[in-house]
Amino acid sequence: MMETLYLILIVILFILAISDLVVGVSNDAVNFLNSAIGAKAAPFKIIMLVAALGIIFGATFSSGMMEVARKGIFHPDQFYFSEIMIIFLAVMLTDVILLDVYNTFGLPTSTTVSIVFELLGAAVAVSIIKISNNADTLLQMSDYINSAKALAIISGILLSVIIAFAVGAFVQYLTRLIFTFNYKKYMRAFGPLWGGLAITAITYFILIKGAKGSSFLTDETLHYIKTHGGQILLFSFIGWTVILQMITFIVRFNILRVIVLVGTFALAMAFASNDLVNFIGVPLAGLRSFQEFIANPQGPDELLMSALKGEVKTATPILLIAGLIMVITLYFSRKAKSVVATTIDLSRQDEGTERFGASLLSRALVRGSRNTATSLGNYLPYPFKRSINKRFERYRDPNEKPGSSFDMIRASVNLVVASILISIGTNLKLPLSTTYVTFMVAMGTSLADGAWGRESAVYRITGVLSVIGGWFLTAISAFTAAFVIANLIHLGGAFAIGGLVIIAIILIIRTHRIHRTKEKEKQESATEDVTVLEGENVLEGSQKTIVKHINKIPGLYDDMLHAFYKEDRKRLKKIRKDIIDLDKKVKKQRDNINLTIERLKEDSVETGHYYVQVIDYLREIAHATHYIIDPVYEHVENVHKGFIEIQIEELEGLTEQLRKLFDKVSYTVEHNEFHELDKVYKIQVKLLDTIDALRKSQLKRLKKKISGTNTTMLYLTILQETKNLSLFVVNMLKSYRDFVVYTNGGDRKKTRK
Repeated sequence: MMETLYLILIVILFILAISDLVVGVSNDAVNFLNSAIGAKAAPFKIIMLVAALGIIFGATFSSGMMEVARKGIFHPDQFYFSEIMIIFLAVMLTDVILLDVYNTFGLPTSTTVSIVFELLGAAVAVSIIKISNNADTLLQMSDYINSAKALAIISGILLSVIIAFAVGAFVQYLTRLIFTFNYKKYMRAFGPLWGGLAITAITYFILIKGAKGSSFLTDETLHYIKTHGGQILLFSFIGWTVILQMITFIVRFNILRVIVLVGTFALAMAFASNDLVNFIGVPLAGLRSFQEFIANPQGPDELLMSALKGEVKTATPILLIAGLIMVITLYFSRKAKSVVATTIDLSRQDEGTERFGASLLSRALVRGSRNTATSLGNYLPYPFKRSINKRFERYRDPNEKPGSSFDMIRASVNLVVASILISIGTNLKLPLSTTYVTFMVAMGTSLADGAWGRESAVYRITGVLSVIGGWFLTAISAFTAAFVIANLIHLGGAFAIGGLVIIAIILIIRTHRIHRTKEKEKQESATEDVTVLEGENVLEGSQKTIVKHINKIPGLYDDMLHAFYKEDRKRLKKIRKDIIDLDKKVKKQRDNINLTIERLKEDSVETGHYYVQVIDYLREIAHATHYIIDPVYEHVENVHKGFIEIQIEELEGLTEQLRKLFDKVSYTVEHNEFHELDKVYKIQVKLLDTIDALRKSQLKRLKKKISGTNTTMLYLTILQETKNLSLFVVNMLKSYRDFVVYTNGGDRKKTRK
């Protein structure tokens, strides 16, 4: 009976492991995809195929890392089998829930930090229970926790952040100094050498140094690799250099694409070999514990887990199955594709909408760095500074694919440096955070590349600090959650385990729905974003965006007033959120206006001028709607009196006129029927006259004390912002007309379909 119960727990552990593999890969896909995707090195399907192959190969190199889960954080020989199972169950339940929540909100976190602090939290919880039962003191904690190893792992993770940033910045600076931004001029001369060196470095650290962790290489093969390392390196360098030189001269293919794809393979391989332990290490340790329990006549509360201290090689089929699950997840998980955005946004070369705001610390760091650089620059000879600056002059390749966040020189450095650093950590059996390393390498290379200019530096630094702060939050959350869950399992037994599994399932389903909703919103936003359109398509994109925004306003306006009449606070809150989202979408277009102007015709100064006016008026329309919902929502929040019947009737008539105006404007824009402007003006004049009449009527009611002060102020605010809506929408229409005219070369005849 007891064996059956624990067998069920082992099954639960492996089910959680599969779930953990899914959510873990969704989180860690950013580590090996962001450089290739950011540089548009190849079609998305090719990038995914290369990454998938890297994962499969890397999975078989991870066997040596599995001991971290067994004895890296605590001393297993000090815990009974029943206690070990509590620790492992608490860790897996916490990991699945925590990673899924982070993935849902698109926050790149560290699976390594999660697993380390979850093991630590659960082990500390069980250790405290043992200490209290034995009437010992907390000084005996070191008997249970492998504090030296845990401290080394944590220190290695933190140190890797600094090293990754510094090495990434240094290598990128030297590489850019050699190739410049106009790198194609130098690729024929230096490209094959750079590619040969990069791929050889990857070969050295992953094959030669990483082979000892492989589950399938024989001892003879390992010995040969170890004794012939120099020859392998030499032949690798010569071979890759020759191959890339032939590609350059014969095929005339961009060899940086080869380097980036090989680097993607290498980083995916390094990720799988280092991070697979985070997902299946604990269940495999649980299985090993169960096998020891079955083979031993002692009870679960009597059998110490000394067997976990030994060396155990994980079977290759298990590693391959885990790798296959990771590959399937990589292809089908939407969350895997959404987590990439943060790293790319913070490292992109061009300016645009920034994900983060400015902070006092980021401003101080930027100001201090600028002053230091200026002071040091005063000691350098002017010719030397001019020569260096010339190497870093920006150059935009006319053949560059739209949407590229940075070029393939930086992408190749990101991949090569990150894969080497992670491989070193794997070879030292330090479970470095692949997320931390790849993220900080990307930040270091973007800094060295001048991507953090004066226009964006404070925002980018705030973003980096926010992400790093989130990493510390991950550690605290993982430790605390595992500590609590371990205590709940100890107190509640099987009932607690069943309840926690149900809670985990509910949370995963709920977060999946939240993520699906967020993805839908992102897709809608992507269709409205015209900043990546070229030439004449800006006109078509603008037309669709304007019509979509204009059509939303009357509905939001009408819904808001009806929710207010019914004092439906929940409905008003939802409408307020929709209006804020609309404002954000228009703001995004306003922030990216420089990219759109660049893609208009070179001689189209007037076109750009009117396009800016169109976006500005759209922003004012969104603002005016926002300025109505805020006081309306606050009025209901403060439980003030609603409008009287006559006020509701007046606003109902006003709503109908406003809808008529917006519908006419929408039709005019959609069909380019600008001869309809006279009809638009007539509707607007009638609406403005109505607003003036309603304002006078309300002031009379105020004078007769029919209406209170709060309701009067709210009523007048609605009238004023409605007037602004009518003025802005007509001005927007006129600016759009001029935008169309100048886009069509000043020919008004082309403005009608």
